[in-house]
Amino acid sequence: MLNQKPANIMSSKNSPVRHRGIYLLPNLFTTAAMFSGFYAITSAINGRYETAAVAIFVAMVLDGLDGRVARLTNTQSKFGVEYDSLSDMVSFGAAPALVMYLWAFSSMGKLGLFASFVHMAGGALRLARFNAQVETDDKRYFQGLPSPAAAAILAGFVWISLEYDYALDTVKYPALLLTITTGLLMVSNFRYFSFKGIDFKGKVPFVVAIAVMLGLAFVMAQPQAVLFSFFLGYAISGPVFTLVMRKRRLQDRKS
Repeated sequence: MLNQKPANIMSSKNSPVRHRGIYLLPNLFTTAAMFSGFYAITSAINGRYETAAVAIFVAMVLDGLDGRVARLTNTQSKFGVEYDSLSDMVSFGAAPALVMYLWAFSSMGKLGLFASFVHMAGGALRLARFNAQVETDDKRYFQGLPSPAAAAILAGFVWISLEYDYALDTVKYPALLLTITTGLLMVSNFRYFSFKGIDFKGKVPFVVAIAVMLGLAFVMAQPQAVLFSFFLGYAISGPVFTLVMRKRRLQDRKS
């Protein structure tokens, strides 16, 4: 009985201290990204599809900032990781699926529902797999198309169709195929460059600064066309890169 009290004291000293509260700064960016996704949904409900597409791109920018802010300020947390995934599900899973359905698929019945659900379910599965494998995956690559890139393809397609006034009857079937494809690419085993190995703090040749300036000028001049083309090319790069790597491995084994 006399030894019980000291033992309890020691166990309380050795037990981990739980800090209440969350880091505010990175989670503000995550909240803003989720609001942009929610705003895209409400804009689509009200028939403002171009605004909805732009809101998805804004969500993508904010989603990229929250992680960098957390690393720069050393405010990473398990809560932040989970909250970011929930925000991504809203902004890059539900929002683009609903925008596409309301814009092009509502008159297509169950086929339109199926296509929209494939994208949303693909986004959910992609995020769940990413969280489960985050500690073991090669940081240089993503397994499957990242959900922000998949959402950007759909948002860019809506934006470019409205900008050039394409007839909805002409583009709804390509939109259907694109929506299903992005959903399947997110759960595929294709490898995509993560760009996490790029050192943004290091020095670069002057020509790189000129290239960045020209790239920004192109985006500002024709944002819908440039952004759609860029992310579509990124989506295609995964299957191409994976097939090339497999071919090289087969040749190395034969040699």
